[in-house]
Amino acid sequence: MLPAQDNLKLTGKLKIFINDKLVKETDNLVTTVGKTWIADRMQGGATTAMTHMAIGTGSTAVVVADTTLDTESFRQALTSSGGVASTNTVTFASTYAAGDGTGTITEAGVFEAASAGEMLARTVFTGVVKSAGDTMTISWVITVS
Repeated sequence: MLPAQDNLKLTGKLKIFINDKLVKETDNLVTTVGKTWIADRMQGGATTAMTHMAIGTGSTAVVVADTTLDTESFRQALTSSGGVASTNTVTFASTYAAGDGTGTITEAGVFEAASAGEMLARTVFTGVVKSAGDTMTISWVITVS
């Protein structure tokens, strides 16, 4: 008899708020690089924490091999440094002030650096318009199940 097997799965959900109103909710893909980053952290590797969230205007479909956004337009430090862990989730959040990252946003990603760096997860969605006077907050929950 074979021992029971555990099928560990990573999923994510992104919520975008414009001026405190929920305007978009979408799933994401944890990338191969992101999974390697998680494994490295589990064994005590030197990998740094996730520190930034980027937004962009690209529309290329997400694939597990992605390492960057299609067309990054703005990167912002996380408001909760490195994410907030709870039960089997970690939540990353970033707030884009008025004037930051304006335009029609169609993609987002979580990174461990202020520029370049390893990307944990990426998502592409129908456009969300952020006007110059708007404040946008993105909440990104990664669940281990």
